[in-house]
Amino acid sequence: MSTASTVPETYELEHDDARETLRSTGNLQLAKSSFQRFRAADGFSHSRALAFQTVLTFVPGLIALVGLTALVGQASFRRVVQHTLVGLAPGPAAKVLTQAFDHGGGTAPLVIGLIAALVAGTTAMGQLERGANRIYGVEKDRPTLQKYGRGFVLACTAGVLGLLGAVFFVAGSSLGSAGKSVGISDTLVTVWEVARWPLGAALVIAAFAVLFKKSPRRTQPSASWLAVGSAVSVGLWIVFTALLSIYLTASKSFGQTYGPLAGFIGILLWAFLTSLALYLGIAFAAQLEAVRAGVPSPHRGEERESPTLPTDARPPQRA
Repeated sequence: MSTASTVPETYELEHDDARETLRSTGNLQLAKSSFQRFRAADGFSHSRALAFQTVLTFVPGLIALVGLTALVGQASFRRVVQHTLVGLAPGPAAKVLTQAFDHGGGTAPLVIGLIAALVAGTTAMGQLERGANRIYGVEKDRPTLQKYGRGFVLACTAGVLGLLGAVFFVAGSSLGSAGKSVGISDTLVTVWEVARWPLGAALVIAAFAVLFKKSPRRTQPSASWLAVGSAVSVGLWIVFTALLSIYLTASKSFGQTYGPLAGFIGILLWAFLTSLALYLGIAFAAQLEAVRAGVPSPHRGEERESPTLPTDARPPQRA
């Protein structure tokens, strides 16, 4: 059970500003209390669970991709996909992904892999809701059909946007090199190398914004109040991914320690750090709203009323 304090819904409040609240609270203080909220909600356990579901989504998705390349039957398309996977996966994990292409493909892997990826992705979004609810101090998730129906929609929208953004960020250079190998002009490749950064950032930010808005079982405030937490998630994800990639590429002991499992361990680490970045950003957004509502303590049982937000002025809590 989460011990994070409940964050009152503030969507009906007006005449205040997220940046002003952040400035008056202080970045360092808010970051500290956000981490305390994350810990109180058992955020590390939720991050591990979400990472596991993410990997379960990633593997059948790869199987479906292999099946698609076999059906297309174009060697150039196959090379582009393989180059992209090499750039996307951190360190030795690339070998695991590209070896999948050695086992053929076709209609059956495409259909089965796609169905399995959608089921696992829906479950992952259900886990995301569970963790987000606990961070906001909400103890009950949505009813099962609503929870996983929403999870399916989020997997098909925010999940796809986030995956594309990750590909543009992490594997954009490999994708450009693959484009050269199939005859795309140097001018277009140069344009791509420049444009992939803002385009990838926009896709990841959009994906995180949708997840922040739609995952918790509560009515969220306006986008400006969620933007700071979303930015924290995106920034942490970029830093975590870069550091992990540098470590796995430079470390010789990692491959020696895990041997043939090094690739899968790399994927698991990447999924965990991605989940960690997402939940830390949610905790930051939740704590910022808690300050707005006048209950800044992140721990349950320590809430206090604020004279700037009387009880009768607060929006009612949802069942």
